[in-house]
Formats: sequence, structure tokens, C-alpha cells
Amino acid sequence: MNASVNSPFRGVGGKIFLIGFMGSGKSYWGKLWAAQSGLPFFDLDEVIEEQEGKTVAAIFEQNGEAYFRQKETDTLQKFLQQEHCIIACGGGTACFNNNMQWMNANGTTVYLLATADEILKRVITEQEKRPLIKDFSAEDLLLFIENKIQERTSYYKQAKIILPVATIQSNTINTIINNE
Repeated sequence: MNASVNSPFRGVGGKIFLIGFMGSGKSYWGKLWAAQSGLPFFDLDEVIEEQEGKTVAAIFEQNGEAYFRQKETDTLQKFLQQEHCIIACGGGTACFNNNMQWMNANGTTVYLLATADEILKRVITEQEKRPLIKDFSAEDLLLFIENKIQERTSYYKQAKIILPVATIQSNTINTIINNE
């Protein structure tokens, strides 16, 4: 589908914000859905890495989480001018600086709901790339994930659409666009 002026995809500038915990599939589904729909895709963490010239892990280490979260908010709000796109947000984006309210006011938020066990399977091999989990032993990682999900759920559940990851299919984007 091409998101043109006559497109059924017309709500609030046609932005789809994918939110959810790390490893829930935001980047995977965002890229796939963008390819299928013809919409541009942006990974918020990758945009920040490009702007900063270093990885998210390096930003956390060198500048701290507060700096990263402000950069994340500033970068997110630059998408206000971008129409008809899919944006994969970082796992914590929805939880800081009123970002969830801003995304709901400026697009369609889609929460990719994954269980702690599903997330553990996906992130255990990528710990070095993920600053919040890089120092955890395998035994402590599941408990950390469960606790963080519990902390963040109240933000995630403010999404306009909640999709359990086990039910997502490649054509789910059509439903999201047509209901937008």
C-alpha cells in the first residue's frame, strides 16, 4: 500500500509508534510492515545512534541514562513533521518525559505485548548490545525482565492498540492501517 493523500491511512499524520519491552519485536515487525505497506520505517535507537555517532550502550555508559532519555524525547518529537511512517521506539521510550501522551496525541500507538519468557529467549544472546541487561547473570535476567515489565506495564497499556506477540502476523499492519 502506498500512503498517499487518498490513503485510508490518514489519522494524526499517519504515524504508527511501536512500543513494548526490549525484544518484543518492534524493529522486526516495523521493518516487515514498512516493506509490505510502502511506509518509511525508523528505529528510534538507530536514529539516535546515528545522531550521536555511538551506540545506545555507549551513550548510557558515557553520558548516563538521563541524557539518553532526553535525547530520545527530543528525537521522537522531531517525527512530528514526518507523515505516514512506522517508528519502532526503544523499550523505555513510553515511560519517560510524557512520551506516551505525546505519541497518543500524534499517532497510533501499538503495544507489542510479550511475556517475560518470550523476551528472555530473544535477548539472552544480545546482552552486550542492551545497556539495561548487559551486567546480569542468566539466572537474574528473567527476574529483572519480569520486574521491569511490571514497572512499565501501566505506560504500555495506554497504547491505542495492544497486540500479543504470539498473535501477530505479517498482515496485521493492514488491520492497523485500516482502523487508523
